[in-house]
Amino acid sequence: MAFARLTEVRTDLQPPLADIRFLVDRALAEDLTPLGDLTSSLLDPSKMATAEFNAREPGVLAGCRCVEETFRAIDESLTVEWHLTDGDRVEAGDVIGVARGPYATLLTVERTALNFLSHLSGVATNAARWVELADGRVTVWDTRKTLPGYRSLQKAAVRAGGAANHRGNLSDWLMLKDNHLVGGCDGGITIASAVAEARRRWPGRTVHVEADTEGLMVEALEAGADIILLDNFTPDELKALVSKVDAWAAETGGRRPLLEASGGITLDTLDGYADTGVDLVSSGSITNSARVLDIGLDVVAD
Repeated sequence: MAFARLTEVRTDLQPPLADIRFLVDRALAEDLTPLGDLTSSLLDPSKMATAEFNAREPGVLAGCRCVEETFRAIDESLTVEWHLTDGDRVEAGDVIGVARGPYATLLTVERTALNFLSHLSGVATNAARWVELADGRVTVWDTRKTLPGYRSLQKAAVRAGGAANHRGNLSDWLMLKDNHLVGGCDGGITIASAVAEARRRWPGRTVHVEADTEGLMVEALEAGADIILLDNFTPDELKALVSKVDAWAAETGGRRPLLEASGGITLDTLDGYADTGVDLVSSGSITNSARVLDIGLDVVAD
């Protein structure tokens, strides 16, 4: 098995190999159970072929290692020479890579490989649109609104598109959302008590608090939250809240937390939020509303 690259690979844009292999195994089982590729079994197994991964529209590439692992799982003799790789921009007509090997097995892996490459490149392309519009004014990051089982792959694609990752799972850090705080009305959990207990149990973990009112924001600020998620505020409201947080930090000498804006923010409204003074903008649509990037695998004559 040989995978050649004509461009440098950034390891920070790759998901865990174990996650890739698990999903590749599941995808191939879905496609090949119980009798394998019946159509390709009709072809001469000795016939060789070359095929090009061609971009049919502009975007940002992600998922090349998923293609490699799909090839590896089906036929060790299949090879790919990449002209472009994760994080690279592609234009319509670009040859992303050239695959070579037995004609039959190339056709067997075609759709599974393209499903990974097209989907993850679509996420990367969508993330890149957000980053381009933010234009350095605010950091764009994703959420946990990902396809079950695909989170590490989708978050790697987000990085390939130039955006940042929110927490990967519930063990990464503590995030007190509105539903966690409902019990405070009955003498249960409050922001102050929850932040204090979190510091006691996990002193090295980030503590993130959601606030959908100014009062909750002040509670989170005074409790010492690391990040405050300001949820469902308008850009004008956010500007006022950011000013109050900055004034509090200046007057008290307290550490200013990172401020995140979230709640129904779209590409159409991002521009207004990027000028509010918040540090971060998050949106589940970066992953859960990304359409695939149109990429084809076109067999060429030897």
